[in-house]
Amino acid sequence: MRRDGPLAGYVVVDLTRALAGPHAGMMLGDLGSRVIKVETPGSGDDSRGWGPPFVGSEDARESTYFLSCNRNKESIAVDLKSDEGRDLLTRLVRRADVLLENFRPGVLDRLGFPTATLHEINPGLVILSITGFGHDGPEAQRPGYDQIAQGEAGLMSITGEPGQPTKVGVPIADLLAGMYGVSGVLAALLERHQTGRGRVVRTSLLAAVVGVHAFQGTWWTVAGEVPAATGNHHPSVAPYGLFHTGTSAVQLSVGSERQWQVFAPLAGLDPLDPRFARNADRVRNRDQLIAEIEHAFAEAPAEEWIAKLEGAGIPAGKVRNVAEVYEWEQTRSQGLLQEVAHATLGRIALPGPAVRFDGGGRRAHTAPPTLGQHDESVRRWLDELDAEEARAGPARS
Repeated sequence: MRRDGPLAGYVVVDLTRALAGPHAGMMLGDLGSRVIKVETPGSGDDSRGWGPPFVGSEDARESTYFLSCNRNKESIAVDLKSDEGRDLLTRLVRRADVLLENFRPGVLDRLGFPTATLHEINPGLVILSITGFGHDGPEAQRPGYDQIAQGEAGLMSITGEPGQPTKVGVPIADLLAGMYGVSGVLAALLERHQTGRGRVVRTSLLAAVVGVHAFQGTWWTVAGEVPAATGNHHPSVAPYGLFHTGTSAVQLSVGSERQWQVFAPLAGLDPLDPRFARNADRVRNRDQLIAEIEHAFAEAPAEEWIAKLEGAGIPAGKVRNVAEVYEWEQTRSQGLLQEVAHATLGRIALPGPAVRFDGGGRRAHTAPPTLGQHDESVRRWLDELDAEEARAGPARS
């Protein structure tokens, strides 16, 4: 199987399940790595059972959740509690560049693979460990679930309408942990070129969410004020958010005083009105500003307002549903819809990778694997490598 991309030639052993770790593994696969996913025999990754929706025949059904985070991987079914399973993992670790795990702290140790043992097997191994709340500290043993982390890490308190804590519509803590994990892995691989040794990269759902608090975090840490939810409007910039027109909602962003000078007359407002003259005034009087803008917007349909705003250089857009996003030509032009051949489902379309490379990158993607689909090919590959080493004889010092 030919692999293209900047990480072509690297091998990743993926012991993770659910979403944070699998998303990290998929990103490394998108970059060209060979990703070997190790799953529990019989059941596999937890997300294989997460649905509906499921697709495919009753005896070969697949979860669309699993399909979302496991492209560009191979699957082997291995019982890591058995002698055979531990032997196979040892062989994989010896050949790997990266190992991904999202067990609770201590589980990998109990399976017989503490960090010291892994680095004894392969000193250059980079290990990504993703936990719920961190590998140490007073609450390290808590299991990590996305929505719980969104709440515990403060994200739900600043999302949605005031007084109604709201989760993000995707498992954002999981996804961010996977993304942060990949950035750490790439840095560790770069360091390995200089030192020859791998290291452990750690992140957590808690760390990932706190890591994107951005100005909401410094609102408290510097200003000493607790930020709160402001619905579909920016807490620090106005007008910036969702507004209703005569037909449907539009979104606009007036991000500078220059833009305000242009926008205000379009909405029948005086840009020098002391209630709205400066951004701080507009934020302070946001409710009045929203009411006056929506009064003006009610006179025309959304499409007319978007055209008028864009013509004046004011960033604006519609609110699309998911189907409309994937039908949008701009989405397709960016490679964000990829067609792949699945072992049981045939040709299916998947959301594509978010990163592209000029003049290179992975040209073809593979479908998420069925459980144990690559048992024979992975074992054959390991046998071939062992045979090659045996023929070459012991290395000379």
